[in-house]
Amino acid sequence: MSDDTQPVSSTEAAADAAATAADGDAAAARIATLEAEATELKDRVLRTIAEMENLRRRTEREVADARQYAIAAFARDMLTAGDNLARAIEAVPDEARGGNEALTALIDGVEMTERDLVNSLERHGVRKLEPLGQKFDPHLHQAVFEVPTIEQPAGTVMQVVQSGYVIGDRVLRPAMVGVAKGAPKPREAKTEAGDSSPNSV
Repeated sequence: MSDDTQPVSSTEAAADAAATAADGDAAAARIATLEAEATELKDRVLRTIAEMENLRRRTEREVADARQYAIAAFARDMLTAGDNLARAIEAVPDEARGGNEALTALIDGVEMTERDLVNSLERHGVRKLEPLGQKFDPHLHQAVFEVPTIEQPAGTVMQVVQSGYVIGDRVLRPAMVGVAKGAPKPREAKTEAGDSSPNSV
């Protein structure tokens, strides 16, 4: 038998144990580093996915708005043409229509053209406002004058001077209206009565 196998000394065993421990610490540190990098990359990926989802939603919303409101300028120009057609119809008194067949046919044609224009605008999302008798809304209406009355509460639309239109949920053109002024408040009435008394200066 040969003497090649010699007992391992305690110093070598300690050195091996230290090397193994150092390797274990290095491996643990490397694993911790890789886990931190993996966590950071996962966080970045999740943020990127969230940003892309937000971008997709925003783009969809912008495309929908562009589809709905792209014709706004064109529709606004067409409202002027519609107003002119309505003025032409209103300019002819009812008595004149009955006496002249050619004039009646012309007015009928103008009325049909106006209806067709309004229907075409409605098909593309443009709606006419009907504010008569409703409460004044500064977002939809433009007050042109006040109508003194006690028949309606103050702030009620009494007269429409020019029709208003909306496209989708946006105002294309506010309605120009006359608004009920309403009866004076009791204090105002008392003051006016006091001003008209003979003792007032």
